[in-house]
Amino acid sequence: MTEAILLVGGKGTRLRPLTVHTPKPMVPAAGVPFLTHQLARARAAGIEHIVLATSYLAEVFEPYFGDGSALGLHLEYVTEEEPLGTGGAIRNVAARLHSAPGDPVLIFNGDILTGLDIPALVDTHRTSGADVSLHLTRVEDPRAFGLVPTDDTGRVTAFLEKPQTPEEIVTDQVNAGAYVFNRSVIDTIPAGRPVSVERETFPGLLADGAHLQGMVDSTYWLDLGTPQAFVRGSADLVLGRAPSPAVPGRRGDRLVLETAEVAPDAKLTGGTVVGRGAVVGAGARIDGSAVLDGAVIEPGARIRDSLIGAGARIGARTVLDGAVIGDGARIGADNELRDGIRIWCGAGIPDGAVRFSSDQ
Repeated sequence: MTEAILLVGGKGTRLRPLTVHTPKPMVPAAGVPFLTHQLARARAAGIEHIVLATSYLAEVFEPYFGDGSALGLHLEYVTEEEPLGTGGAIRNVAARLHSAPGDPVLIFNGDILTGLDIPALVDTHRTSGADVSLHLTRVEDPRAFGLVPTDDTGRVTAFLEKPQTPEEIVTDQVNAGAYVFNRSVIDTIPAGRPVSVERETFPGLLADGAHLQGMVDSTYWLDLGTPQAFVRGSADLVLGRAPSPAVPGRRGDRLVLETAEVAPDAKLTGGTVVGRGAVVGAGARIDGSAVLDGAVIEPGARIRDSLIGAGARIGARTVLDGAVIGDGARIGADNELRDGIRIWCGAGIPDGAVRFSSDQ
């Protein structure tokens, strides 16, 4: 297998306070756009040709990644005129594939950070003789996911909607967002209309007697659909918990990119990233957070599990915990912002204006 489809869908609205002008896959995670990690892992698994199926802003991706040669890839781009869903997006790029009908094609989701063993999934597909193979992962609480039960051989037996009662939780296996399709199966997906692989393609294939194989891989897996998950994923890349050959530096408690300035007594822990041209002042403490390019953290600030946008400024002694601060925002000194608060791009908060804890 030498080619793949990367689904880059949605507008990243759950990161919108930070990403008004930048789509989510281009927000830096561990120092590079998140999409870079996806592409680099595919190349390391032997993929050479990738078609990016985008539903918006293809003009942002192509100028950055170009033809993919810098990553050792051949990249092509296809943008939907109207959103087509996962299945529709796959069908929409079929004409750009080079594979023969019986060849396997890897399909993976641009919003998922995973340590999936891609060659193992491909090998499972080939040895099982499947029409489609799915990466499955186990989750502690499957109520937010559709369930994918399998038999003793790993063959998928059903696709079940999100369970509503304990009795409906028949497995903890869920669709992890990576697949191998035989090329011929892609051509059976209806063209020119929205299609969901979870609700239409996969159940339809099962009903027609197709062989769908599941491979449970319990390595690192994280859906980056929320700002908090995105921050966690960036930190895990720096810490080495999530594998990627694209991290631009040594893994450890911190990643400080070139031209950043960090005061000698500032403390960076938990996989914190400090972007290019950013400044971290004396006595600042930053844990498990991402400080993007050109941001300024003034002396004594305390930041935990937060995302600080490019060019933002965090005032002296301000406390951030689980916050998303948009590009260019200005947070004055002695504020306290917690519990998932989001500050819009360019917004300003005066000194001492917001507090969460009591005055005791």
